[in-house]
Amino acid sequence: MKVVVEREFAGRKLSITTGEIAKQADGCVLVQYGETVVLVAAQSGPPRPGIDFFPLTCDYRERMAAAGKFPGGFLKREGRPTTREILTSRLIDRPIRPLFPKGYHEEVQVMANVLAFDHENDPDILAMLGASAALCIAPVPFQGPIAAVRVAHVDGEFAVLPTQEQLDVSDLDLIVSGSKDSVLMIEGFAAQMDEERMSEAIMFAHKHIKTLCEIQEELIEKVGNSPVEYEAPPANPFDAIVTEKALDKIRAAKEVSGKHAQADATKAVRDELMEEFFPEGVEETADGATIGDLKKAFHDVEARAIREMTLGGKRLDGRGPTDLRAVSCEVQILPRVHGSALFTRGETQSVSTVTLGTTRDEQRVDGLFDDYGKRFMLDYNFPSYSVGECRPIRGPGRREIGHGALAERSVKPVLPSSENFPYTMRVISDITESNGSSSMATVCAATLSLMDAGVPISQPVAGISIGLVKEGDEYVILTDIIGNEDHFGDMDFKIAGTQKGITGIQLDLKIDGISEKIIRETLAQAKEARLDLLRSILSAIRRPREAISSFAPQLLQTSIDPSKIGLLIGPGGKTIRAIQEETGTTLDVGEDGTVTIAGAGGSQVEDALARIEALTEEIKVGKIYSGTVSSVKDFGAFVEIAPGKDGLCHISELSDGYVKSVGEVCKEGDKMHVKVIAVDDQNRVKLSRKAAMVEMGESDEKAESDES
Repeated sequence: MKVVVEREFAGRKLSITTGEIAKQADGCVLVQYGETVVLVAAQSGPPRPGIDFFPLTCDYRERMAAAGKFPGGFLKREGRPTTREILTSRLIDRPIRPLFPKGYHEEVQVMANVLAFDHENDPDILAMLGASAALCIAPVPFQGPIAAVRVAHVDGEFAVLPTQEQLDVSDLDLIVSGSKDSVLMIEGFAAQMDEERMSEAIMFAHKHIKTLCEIQEELIEKVGNSPVEYEAPPANPFDAIVTEKALDKIRAAKEVSGKHAQADATKAVRDELMEEFFPEGVEETADGATIGDLKKAFHDVEARAIREMTLGGKRLDGRGPTDLRAVSCEVQILPRVHGSALFTRGETQSVSTVTLGTTRDEQRVDGLFDDYGKRFMLDYNFPSYSVGECRPIRGPGRREIGHGALAERSVKPVLPSSENFPYTMRVISDITESNGSSSMATVCAATLSLMDAGVPISQPVAGISIGLVKEGDEYVILTDIIGNEDHFGDMDFKIAGTQKGITGIQLDLKIDGISEKIIRETLAQAKEARLDLLRSILSAIRRPREAISSFAPQLLQTSIDPSKIGLLIGPGGKTIRAIQEETGTTLDVGEDGTVTIAGAGGSQVEDALARIEALTEEIKVGKIYSGTVSSVKDFGAFVEIAPGKDGLCHISELSDGYVKSVGEVCKEGDKMHVKVIAVDDQNRVKLSRKAAMVEMGESDEKAESDES
């Protein structure tokens, strides 16, 4: 049976439809807003044997046909997911994962497919809304509904579900997901927005989230689905045993200093239990309990020990709740590269390098939206050795792409404009050691390396991750969380920014939401830590270097009249090729007449600039030019004063003495200074060598010798 719910939302009609398409799926909805349409299906399946985690898979795809486009490249079919599709898949996953019961291990898959795109309403939010709606009507124990909205900040006012035109002029791009009662997930980027205004934006978003949850409740009521009751698995037979035998030992192991030392001490406790209950060759106990049961019970007791210690005011590494780990910043750590830095915070470390290039190095981004060029890229790498592990080297995974995008967009607001700094910039962050919040270490390392490369950023940016342990109404907020505080805690709230305000924010939760009070306290605590980090950064390098590396390409930009682009290019590209070959530079010409000159040395770039200016500038009466005689006639000489621009120097203007014939003064190919004395209505240029010599204080020695 087809069911439709509709409502006016933010000035446009929002509709959710089910029962018409993909009727064999557990749950499927069609979400339409404006003329953007997204199909979202949810499907469950039996659990895989032996798994001890919730195997949720979320996939988002943008078919180019939705925007009336063909995929680029040789194959006219979409291939592996794009960066945008991966990031949106993560946005769908993060708020719904905590809303399944603990211990639920059945397969759940959510697939979102953009069917139509109106170039105005972004489909990512519709996919997030559709994921919740599809799960709510599917036979799975999903504790929804939830919803998501995007918020922009235009002319001092917040706008919900902004159009692309509004986003283009907004100083905020914020996505918030939550239930009617609390916030579940945040991802946003701003132009140094202060904490108070950011809190207001989050609460503004949550107000509208409540409305979208009500729309889904109407859909659920019309469909007539009853909530799925989840039957928890039987109690683990090892819970009480491990608590009795190992809880105190685990607490003692957590007193050891250092990540790996703690891990080894904890493992020794577990191995002792394993040997006691599962000596070599034994796979299960007499009552049917397995090794997996023991490992699960040990993990739960370890979590209990850490959480009780934290709530009691004792962190794993002995710090107070608001304390940062030791911070070290170094720059210019590598030769030859255009910029480099080493940032270390506790046992988390990033080596960052910067490469500067020309506009030809920009990354072209194709998708539903209009193609555009990216002049700033930040790539994040997380090798296995950084956590003391061995695993195969493959391409970047979703986590690496997500962390890189978060750091990239957090740093982007402070970068110079292309007019002030016409370089393409690429930052690579290699995490060489990790124990918590390597993405925020990447933000700090990227700032250091950009300043080392001479990129004139407007403000340094630093980032910190804030954690939470919450039991009932009791909670503690933790600054600069380490790996186990993230793993066993309830929150990973990453906040990046400058001394002026926030540039990037990302919240992930393992619980079913947090309150406005916790959000505000977290932002305030993060600001204090951020200012401490900024002081450490500025102690290593006070400001961006005055000059870029000698190994980086030297760039200059000039603007020419767009109508003269053809003149610069020349027939078949002849003119621009000649300039490039003769000066050893590379020229890029924009449609607006912006010309970027790149070369290995400053003199080459200056030479090319002079040629371009001479070629494209207007001929000015009274100006002296250095020209080349292009042809000799009885009545005078034609002199090329700019590429493709000749003027006539009449025989009477060749010298201040008597000239019997033009050949006595010059021949083809001779260089001479000439002054423009007139340009007639037909754009014919009249030149004078005689006037140029007078103005330059020179005499015509040849003419004088002829007269004598």
